Amino acid sequence: MFVVALEVDLRIPEAHSLKDKRRVVKSLVEGARHRFQVAASETGGQDSWQRAQIGFAVVGSSAGHVQRVLDEVDRYVWAHPDVEVLSAEPTWLE
Repeated sequence: MFVVALEVDLRIPEAHSLKDKRRVVKSLVEGARHRFQVAASETGGQDSWQRAQIGFAVVGSSAGHVQRVLDEVDRYVWAHPDVEVLSAEPTWLE
């Protein structure tokens, strides 16, 4: 079994309230869950209206498959028009 977690730190420049931020975060989290079948959740910055931290987790039977899914999730986040990615750190779990 292969497991990788991806922690993404985001800036949401157009958010002027927590409601604006939550709309963007929900779009990213729900989109990744449905499109890539990954676990996803906001893991930090819940009280900040222009910053968010989102965690994604991928589990699979082969390292290649897990890496491909992780790469797709990473590209999906970077392509989202409402966010600036400040960092994206993958962590392989043993």
